[in-house]
Amino acid sequence: MTGVATARRRQAVGRFWTEFRGHRAGVAGLVVLVVAVVLALVAPLFIDDSVTSVVEGTGERWAAPSLSEPFGTDESGRSILLMVWWGSRTSLLIGFLAALLSIVIGLLVGITAGHFRGWVGGALMRVTDWFLVLPSLVTALVLAAILGGSTFTIIVAIGITTWPSTARLIRAQTLAVEARPYIERSRALGGGHWHITTRHVLPNVAPLLLASTTLEVASAIVTESTLAFLGASSNKTSWGTMLRASYDFGAATQGAWWYILIPGLAILVVVMAFTLVGRALEAVLNPRLRRAA
Repeated sequence: MTGVATARRRQAVGRFWTEFRGHRAGVAGLVVLVVAVVLALVAPLFIDDSVTSVVEGTGERWAAPSLSEPFGTDESGRSILLMVWWGSRTSLLIGFLAALLSIVIGLLVGITAGHFRGWVGGALMRVTDWFLVLPSLVTALVLAAILGGSTFTIIVAIGITTWPSTARLIRAQTLAVEARPYIERSRALGGGHWHITTRHVLPNVAPLLLASTTLEVASAIVTESTLAFLGASSNKTSWGTMLRASYDFGAATQGAWWYILIPGLAILVVVMAFTLVGRALEAVLNPRLRRAA
């Protein structure tokens, strides 16, 4: 039985990859993400946080892109290329962990609200609706200001303000799964709440959760950059803090377009890559979209 189950899983993975490869935009996004993540992981092997130090900037101030400095320098003579490379670690870390926190909260609330009907589900959905009507960016900004500036607080601020949409998606899928006949048979055979939610509901919501996660990471990166630009940063170099610094030191008035353009392009390319992968995953894993295609 174990061999049969393993063979079926391999076939399912093979079918998934075959269908995913049919989405060229998704494959292109995946390549970009792999490159970005690998570069962020290997950054400490080649550079360290000294590239962000204002006292160790050895280049010419506001130097335009050249062969020696492909992305130019900032107001302190620091290399924009090295700062963008080092800042990718913070931006991607916050993006992944904030999205993970948001997904975990949304998953727990959504499955609980969909499985337990009555006052429990109703109360959870009222809390979800309350969070939905709150302006998430303003709420995250207030939380970050109250909790203080650190990577952990920014992750928490983003994660606990972006979970409601995931919760509503998971709840709707949970209701659809539990309306199927085999759930009734499982209850008749003595299946408890834990058995039904973990053995039947969770495997069926996991594909949609995977697609939602990639989109949540993109949203979290944009939110972190926005918070950093508004002054609520993690006190570490990220793409958002670089944009804030370019504003504070008047890069536009100095004609240093590269100081604004390069971090902005980094955010745009990575967020677009996550979005392309997420849309491709939705098209592959969502039965309705697959039938429509």
